[in-house]
Amino acid sequence: MAIDRAGLAGFLRGRRESLQPEDVGLARGQRRRTSGLRREEVAALSHMSADYYSRLEQERGPQPSEQMIAAIAQGLHLSLEERDHLFRLAGHTPPTRGIASEHINPGMLRILDRLHDTPAEIVTELGETLRQTPLGVALVGDLTQLDGPSRSIGYRWFTDAATRALYDPADHEFLSRMFASGLREIVAVRGPQSRAAQLAELLTDVSAEFREVWQRHEVGIRPQQLKRFVHPELGPLELTCQVLLDPTQSHSLLVYTAIPGTDSYEKLQLLSVIGTQPLP
Repeated sequence: MAIDRAGLAGFLRGRRESLQPEDVGLARGQRRRTSGLRREEVAALSHMSADYYSRLEQERGPQPSEQMIAAIAQGLHLSLEERDHLFRLAGHTPPTRGIASEHINPGMLRILDRLHDTPAEIVTELGETLRQTPLGVALVGDLTQLDGPSRSIGYRWFTDAATRALYDPADHEFLSRMFASGLREIVAVRGPQSRAAQLAELLTDVSAEFREVWQRHEVGIRPQQLKRFVHPELGPLELTCQVLLDPTQSHSLLVYTAIPGTDSYEKLQLLSVIGTQPLP
């Protein structure tokens, strides 16, 4: 499939100019003259250089890879139909939709973009974090940079002591059972050739604890609404987790809040100030 440079450039310009900064979680600023987003803003949202993105709008440069097109589609908050169109213009076959897709619904992204003062993340059904708010990163670290099976919190739970250290030790036994139960249910739905099944096989090989819990064949153990974290700088935090589900993509938006007036609420306010910086 050949690249349609003129069509690609025109589509990118049209989508960029139709978006306002507040549509993608950016501040407008007082001296803004551009009607839509600036090229450098789209480049930053897409995690690429402004020069690379500009060349695409100018019908120049090499054919962008599928990874680059996927990043631009997410940066421009494209719908699935728009994403598929962008892939075809760039000379690529669109990715599959549904459970294997990591393209986040633009409506869910718009909600996340507005949660500046709240820890929140968008995760797949296997607990792979696709996006986090800055306060979400401050709470548990940047999980979007992980790769391989470690992207899944269920895998990290049984293989990484640092992951466990983020949660109250009194909840560890329950969380082990919950992660194994959830994975077993996904394997049953997705089948023995699924990524969930591969993850279960990998955990069976590397974790004695997982093998013991997995052999119980427990299902139906659901996450508790109250999450008890142990922050390395602030100590214990009790946060309520609200979940918004996108069933078409099997993605969930997790939003963590604290009850006003509590110690955890005050700690969240402090966390919004210190971010990822260690306290003196």
